[in-house]
Amino acid sequence: METNQFWSGESSTTDYDPNLLSDVLIIGGGPAGTWAAWSAASSGARVILVDKGYCGTTGCAAASGNGVWYVPPDPDAREAAMASRETLGGFLSNRDWMKRVLDQTYANINLLAEWGYPFPTDEEGKPYRRSLQGPEYMRLMRKQIKRAGVTILDNSPALQLLVSDGAVAGATGINRQSGKKWIVRSGAVVIATGGCAFLSKALGCNVLTGDGYLMAAEAGAEMSGMEFSNAYGICPAFSSVTKTLFYNWATFTYEDGTPIPGAGSQRGRTVIANTLLTQPVYAILDQATEEMRVAMRKAQPNFFLPLDRAGIDPFTQRFPVTLRLEGTVRGTGGIRILDHTCATSVKGLYAAGDAATRELICGGFTGGGSHNAAWAISSGYWAGQSATDYAHELGDKATQRPTEAVGEAIFNAGSDRPTLNAEQIIQATQAEVFPYDRNYFRNEKNLTESLHRLNHLWQEIRTSFAASDQNIVQAREAAAMVATARWMYSSALERTETRGMHKHLDYPQQDDNQKHYLISGGLDQVWVRAESKELLTTNN
Repeated sequence: METNQFWSGESSTTDYDPNLLSDVLIIGGGPAGTWAAWSAASSGARVILVDKGYCGTTGCAAASGNGVWYVPPDPDAREAAMASRETLGGFLSNRDWMKRVLDQTYANINLLAEWGYPFPTDEEGKPYRRSLQGPEYMRLMRKQIKRAGVTILDNSPALQLLVSDGAVAGATGINRQSGKKWIVRSGAVVIATGGCAFLSKALGCNVLTGDGYLMAAEAGAEMSGMEFSNAYGICPAFSSVTKTLFYNWATFTYEDGTPIPGAGSQRGRTVIANTLLTQPVYAILDQATEEMRVAMRKAQPNFFLPLDRAGIDPFTQRFPVTLRLEGTVRGTGGIRILDHTCATSVKGLYAAGDAATRELICGGFTGGGSHNAAWAISSGYWAGQSATDYAHELGDKATQRPTEAVGEAIFNAGSDRPTLNAEQIIQATQAEVFPYDRNYFRNEKNLTESLHRLNHLWQEIRTSFAASDQNIVQAREAAAMVATARWMYSSALERTETRGMHKHLDYPQQDDNQKHYLISGGLDQVWVRAESKELLTTNN
């Protein structure tokens, strides 16, 4: 496989030519990005992958254990797997897409085993392939894409997409360590930057600030399902570890030790959020057997790390818990894709993983780690292949096209423009999206008030600029978070019902007449429209 002719180093501190050429540019180095890179390179493409951090170590997947929606091709098992999500997701999932994801995930997980991933075996000696340890998984993916000839630019966040005659043709960015700017001209681009958790400090999520959404929207792409963006993860009040599986064996109590009715049920998160509005909540994993306790520590050691450091035995001692916003990382909203190629509404631009909508397999309810992991594997694989096909159709002219950078937020300097205080913008945005009584429990009054303030923040962003290259990344993160919150709340106002994770107190019932997707977009003027759930089926 041919590597990029202009830069062949791996270290982000290497001095490289700022004008790089590739068939396919992948933005984001998590599971979706690395599968897209491997798929594209294996299809004969010259591939460059840029990562905001160090590819293989940043993002929510690399930080811990990941469940995977891995179901062997048994008809009954597959049927049960699909049916189990439909009611939770408000009947917005799509069976055709679910089948495709189950097939592709099964094939790619088996491929991981061939590559040497150390899957454990069960009591019968059979391989257990329904979970992945993030560090080992992402270390292997980095190794595989390097073997395939992919050029990796670490610590090099993308800032703007390049466009030629309406089609995406590359991107620009900056290296965080050297401060040097880079430009990649490519035949196609895959956005795999993850979702947006609004710098909530949820485990592995602080690089996930909606950057890909902003760049895609600036090029004209649309979003879908942004109302399903209020995912909160349970974690110790003093910790960032939002791994929630083990709370299935927890008893939740008030401060005096009295159990909280309903907190351990399927709707327990709602009960916990409601209780946290007025008083602390405590948890103890007292329902786990001795055998389970040993297995738990082996399965997810980082779950216990902050508790051990605090001197707390979670199986015998209560500890305070909170809900930390994970936004669209564990939600289902994201960039709208048009068909099985994972193409967006902009030519040459593809989306994968948490950056893309997951409504197609999850509907309006969180895919958690399992379904999101399967979606990242599958959509990344498809997006990489499709981007390669598109780039190869363009031929040699793909990287010779005249281009211009799109997106003006914080880039337009001028003597009459003030310097953007990005930290202030971020804090103001968090004040609108963190509170449970504003985002988790929604009503028209609060949504409208928040949206009014967010619109003012956007106007401040549009009339300001970043003072220097040193703070341009944070300024773009601030702009992306404000844009994401505006799509979220504009879509939430439009869905006048309660469906999936969208809980609208003014409309507490599910409305059969609203079994559709909500497409949103725009920056200076945000818009929302309904679209038939069946449309994507006809496009496949």
